[in-house]
Amino acid sequence: MPTDDDLFEKMRVELRRGSLVLAVLGALREERYGYTLRQSLEEAGLPIDEGALYPLLRRLEAQGLLTSEWREDAKRTKRFYQLSTQGVETLAQLLGEWNAISESILRLTEKDK
Repeated sequence: MPTDDDLFEKMRVELRRGSLVLAVLGALREERYGYTLRQSLEEAGLPIDEGALYPLLRRLEAQGLLTSEWREDAKRTKRFYQLSTQGVETLAQLLGEWNAISESILRLTEKDK
């Protein structure tokens, strides 16, 4: 039988997974390459492993939400990512949904005042 810590950890990972998609889309309103994206997510309190970030970026690009371009920067070739037009629209819709869910959860979990 799983411990309370095991159960919490599984639920935490599940909650973070969906949140990271929104965070990555939000961070890519401005063009970034993978390393600087990871840094900005970590600075915001949402660290992500490379092994999770790059598959996520490829999936979001395949879904039409991101565009990418290989360019040389500081004598190294790097892949830069940015929201596509569809990505901008989807981010706006997801943020609206996120805010509605957040408000509902707050209403459901607030104690009587």
